[in-house]
Amino acid sequence: MLQLFRWWRGKSAAFLATLAATVALVTGASLALAYGATGDAQAADSSSANATTTSSTSSGIAPAVSCSGMAQLDLASAVPGVPFEITSAAELAASGNTLGNWAACDVKGVIAPQIHFEIKLPETGWQANYLQVGCGGLCGNTNVTNAPASTGCVPLTTGAFAVASSDEGHYQGGGLFSSDPTLRADFGYKSDHELVQASKAIIEKYYGQAVTHSYFDGCSQGGHQALTEAQRYPTDFDGIIAGAPANNFTALNTFSHAWTAQSVYLDGGPATLTNADLADLHKAVLKGCGAPADGIIADPLSCTWDPATIQCKAGQTSTSDAYCLTADQVTTLRRIYAGPTDEHGKLLYPGYQLRGSELNWAGIITPATATGASGDIGFVRETLRYQIFDSPQPALTYKDIKFTAAYYKKVMQPNEGMYDATDPDLRAFKKAGGKLILWHGLGDQHIPAVGTMAYYKAVEKVMGGEAATKSFARLFLLPGVAHCGGGQGPDTFDALTAITDWVTQGDAPDSLTTKSVDSSGSTTASRPVYPFPYYAKNTTGGSATDPGSYTPVKSTAEAGLKLDWLGSFRSGYETVGNWVGGKWLITKGKS
Repeated sequence: MLQLFRWWRGKSAAFLATLAATVALVTGASLALAYGATGDAQAADSSSANATTTSSTSSGIAPAVSCSGMAQLDLASAVPGVPFEITSAAELAASGNTLGNWAACDVKGVIAPQIHFEIKLPETGWQANYLQVGCGGLCGNTNVTNAPASTGCVPLTTGAFAVASSDEGHYQGGGLFSSDPTLRADFGYKSDHELVQASKAIIEKYYGQAVTHSYFDGCSQGGHQALTEAQRYPTDFDGIIAGAPANNFTALNTFSHAWTAQSVYLDGGPATLTNADLADLHKAVLKGCGAPADGIIADPLSCTWDPATIQCKAGQTSTSDAYCLTADQVTTLRRIYAGPTDEHGKLLYPGYQLRGSELNWAGIITPATATGASGDIGFVRETLRYQIFDSPQPALTYKDIKFTAAYYKKVMQPNEGMYDATDPDLRAFKKAGGKLILWHGLGDQHIPAVGTMAYYKAVEKVMGGEAATKSFARLFLLPGVAHCGGGQGPDTFDALTAITDWVTQGDAPDSLTTKSVDSSGSTTASRPVYPFPYYAKNTTGGSATDPGSYTPVKSTAEAGLKLDWLGSFRSGYETVGNWVGGKWLITKGKS
């Protein structure tokens, strides 16, 4: 078997990981051990490869120029229409690299007017792969320290990828930057497209060889970036991982967050629910939804538990042993589980909090004290004040959001074209050979997973049905998992190996293995997740922590999901902005 690894020296590291996984299935070894064997085999054979390779290192393609030499390059005209410059290039020791055990040339630079970027170029191990990673929130800083859905991906930890990210055109995390139309466009749709072009030019200079395959991995705003690329620039990336995407950005950061805030702070008063309520509330929800002993609701969309069933009786006081809800708390919870609606009962955002997510609400939906502020209040404030109107409105708060059809039109019409990534037409991406993995935690407290389900179903409708869509795009839902990780369910997994195998070998992922990992790095639980609309159900009676206990079961609730939404997933809403004759001109178009 070691000879096989030697024979494939210099080939794709993604393939080696897949080969090792196959060996594991045949021999009964764990996947983690198989991945470890790949690394061991590579290390064992390094001296042999060094003796026979002249144009590359033992584990990949060698640099063609020095790292210090990169800082001297003038690349301002390397990419037509994307002027950029390198501001620094420094050696990064393997011990200081959080992505893996590989030394890198750490290059930093700026794309005009002020998109700051960073790219780590492996000194050894590079396999002509490029990985671009997204950011979170409203961005404002570069972060090339991790890839959200890549835990256990051996090619990443051994340096097979050059990895880059940007701050999306501004260097503070609030929404103030959106007062400038150029920076608004850079954040909304433009910066990632320009970064991939600049990065590829830098990579080719450093290695003397062009990138063979390009990938994107992001969660939250990073998931928004990922879908923007698939929709607007379908040839930029071969494989895209979009986690918990904030792709319906405008409605999410206005109507969805303001709705939960106004629901918790009824009539502008103190919070009806605080963090202290969540544990007892969650227990009641688990009981009402018939959750199994592990306390994870695998198919929460199917649960319709009504909070009124535990409303306090006249004169009753709620205790931990006999938890009950006040009338205002019932109203709050019903609103949160129903989602934001207008005066006619139509959703203003295509999603709502799922039952079972309550433990994850702390600090986001609910405050620490009744007079404290929730995270939702802050999210709404930045968007409302700086991002959706022509000029800053610094006095506005979540209380100023109106849940009416007229206000929805006022907010959405001028903004969705610049900020949102909700176009379901991915035919160009599919035609280019692109592959897409969508994933979302079902306990997400920031971005309701229902919105991603609704978007995926819209993609299916445009692309010709379930089978046609699964040929290039799949959605995986993680029970109990909070926003981009955390929560109660297994939240650690490797989608990067899955997407590279799909791109390079045509192996579509029929499942992903998720794990719960403790502070010492030990796996405490594991379960598979299957492509939407299937979920993992323990049909064997085995341990809830053993992935072998589960089989795929179709969710009738997910398969039959229909939303009475005021908006729509459609093509043609996109806009682009450019300076023409000294004026900022917004026109229709995807790019």
